[in-house]
Amino acid sequence: MARSIEAIEATGRVTKTSTAADATLTSSRQQSSGFRLLRRLRGEHKAIVGLVIIALLALVAIFGPMVAPYHPDSDDFGMLQQPSLQHPMGTDSFGRDLFSRVIIGTRVSFTVGFLAAAIAVVAGGLLGITAGYYGGWVDSLTSRAVDLLWAFPVIILAVALVAMFGAGFHNVVIAIALAYIDDFARIVRGETLSLREQDFTMAARALGARDREVMVRHIGPNLVAPLTVQLSFAVGLGILAESTLTYLGLGVNPTTPTWGLALNEGRDFVRQAWWISVFPGLAIVITVMALNLLGDGLRDALDVQGVSDV
Repeated sequence: MARSIEAIEATGRVTKTSTAADATLTSSRQQSSGFRLLRRLRGEHKAIVGLVIIALLALVAIFGPMVAPYHPDSDDFGMLQQPSLQHPMGTDSFGRDLFSRVIIGTRVSFTVGFLAAAIAVVAGGLLGITAGYYGGWVDSLTSRAVDLLWAFPVIILAVALVAMFGAGFHNVVIAIALAYIDDFARIVRGETLSLREQDFTMAARALGARDREVMVRHIGPNLVAPLTVQLSFAVGLGILAESTLTYLGLGVNPTTPTWGLALNEGRDFVRQAWWISVFPGLAIVITVMALNLLGDGLRDALDVQGVSDV
């Protein structure tokens, strides 16, 4: 009896030691994977350039009200003044400082882009992993719905959705997110179809793991890389879509300074006041270019296939 108790205690100690060793091995593997990613990113100069630009723009978006030299709605200046030391980007047709409005507009554009991309990655990811894992009629029904979204151009679909829901910040975010759900759903579905047939997934199912556990613990971590790459592209696409909708008069509140609104206001003064359209347009181009550079660098570093840029 004493020997049996000692054997049980020894087995328990071995199990605890094995569990601790597994946890240590998993932690060391995660750290080594992180170090490998950092080494790869350091070799991707375009990713570093894009990350630096995005970081600077993010700081402008966060601290915009403190950085802007004037209130964005202040119209105490002369109309259509050319760029000068006092007004680096000139003034618009209402006598407002364009530099201040572009700075404040950075926060709005970034917020819309990131929120829309976040909603799209969650909704599209759930649809894609469900369709890819279960297959059958679930996959067929989800794929047909995604193909229906895919058939419409993004801007046309976003315009239609805003026309249905109405203009406004929240409606614009939802419309852009719905327009880009199909991109994430297709990527996740394709990856899941491959991952569900891998040995580690089949072993987990054979050991009695539930479907949700398999999708969250075994398939989900392998989807982080392609989703991260697509997310960087989707933010740029969201900023472009928001600027386009605002330019068409279907964006956020007309009194809110955004890059698209500045473009809209400057289209009637292109000949005599080129700066009203040029500087907001440059802000959009630089931001989207930086996000594309970051996405390209992440795609190369993570060796992700099947993810497209803007």
